This record gives sequence, structure tokens and C-alpha cells, in this order.
Amino acid sequence: MKKFLIAGNWKMNKTESEAAELVEALKAKNITNPEQVCVCVPFTDLRTVKKALEGTGIGLGAQNCHFEESGAFTGEISIPMLKEIGIDYCIIGHSERREYFNETDLTVNKKLKALLQAGITPILCVGESLEIREQGTEQTFVAGQVIADFEGIGPADAAKIVIAYEPIWAIGTGKTATPDQAEEMCAFIRGVLSGIYDNATGDAMIIQYGGSMKAANAKELLEKSDINGGLIGGASLKADDFAAIAGAAAELS
Repeated sequence: MKKFLIAGNWKMNKTESEAAELVEALKAKNITNPEQVCVCVPFTDLRTVKKALEGTGIGLGAQNCHFEESGAFTGEISIPMLKEIGIDYCIIGHSERREYFNETDLTVNKKLKALLQAGITPILCVGESLEIREQGTEQTFVAGQVIADFEGIGPADAAKIVIAYEPIWAIGTGKTATPDQAEEMCAFIRGVLSGIYDNATGDAMIIQYGGSMKAANAKELLEKSDINGGLIGGASLKADDFAAIAGAAAELS
């Protein structure tokens, strides 16, 4: 049976009261297979959403963390802080973090290791810009990200990491990679991981598509053999749309 993870990335949206309202709307949808669904929310919403999700089976994720347990890192959030709240997932290396906040493969690697040690599932984002795709070097670029990000991580831990392939040119632009383009890159990433580790490890990993997946195209994307879900941006802020995407995954499970 094919595994899926439909993860909502709320980005910098929703106050606590708005977050609670959205979760209530989502709960009303009675999502099938809630164990393969999670929402990744702003730090200020984590406790509110954690309480609101109780008993639903839907997972909770953060959008970033620091790799150190504590220290003089003003404005940062440590993994022990997240652990005490009881989160299940944490997004790492999102293209917006890489572009605007100087996230590098070195810091991504440190965060992956720290999250794995804490028992929190990382959702690792990789992907290329429009310029790189137009140059025809997208596979070389993404392979470099994967190899650097997984440096020093053994196969047992690697299999626990969720990868989100996010073509940067298809995030918030309304553009979407065709199902064949998305499948090609997700299959390529799986092949890179199989080369680093072995086929069993590569085959076991959840690889999401993270570029403007929405209710209208979810089924077509999720039907592809190497796409195990989605990292959903804008559509995750609308209960109807997010539930429809989760429903498409449930139908294919």
C-alpha cells in the first residue's frame, strides 16, 4: 500500500484565534486517514493548534527550528521547546528560509540530525529556481542539495526523513510543474537516495511534491508512483481545499 503525507504549511499566516477557527473547520470535514495529514503552523499557534487537534489523529508540525538546544540565539526556537509542546513534524530548509534567512545545506544537515535525535520527523525541502531549470541543471543542483543535507546520516535515520520537492518557480506563482515533471524529479530524488544508501531505503521514503498542489490537480499528481503526498501552501489555509487534497490521498491509499 502506497504511503502518503499531506502536510499543510501555513507559512506566516493565522493568529491564534484564526488558527483555532481554521482547525475547527478542518475537523468538520471528518478527514479520512488523518494519520497521513499534518499542519505546520507558526510558532505562536503551536499550543493552540495542538489542543484543537486532540483526538483527531492529525499531526502537528513547526516550520523551523534551531539545531542548538539552548543559547544566545535571540529570536530562535529550540527543538526541546518544540518537543515539550508535542509536535510531530518540522519543516527544514524551505526555499523561503534558504533565500531570505540564509539557510544553508550545512545548517539543514545539523537541524536534520538534531530533529532525528529528538524523535521529530523532519520534512526536508529541496528544489531548484526557474533559472536553474532553464539552464537544464536542475537534477545536478537538487542532487547536490540531497547529498549535502544527508551527510553523516545513516540509512535507518534517513528512512525517517520526509522529502518535499518544491520547484521554487512553482511556489506562490500559480505555476505548477506538470505531473510528469513532478514525477520525474521525485523519481530522480529517490534514485539519488538509493545510490547513497540502498534501494530499500530509497523505496521506503516519503517524497512529497510541494509546488502549488491544490484540489484541482492533487489526484493527478498523487497518482504518480514516486509522489507520496504534498507540502501544501495556500490551499492549506482553506479547509475545503485542504480536505479535498487529503481526500484524494485517502482514495489512493
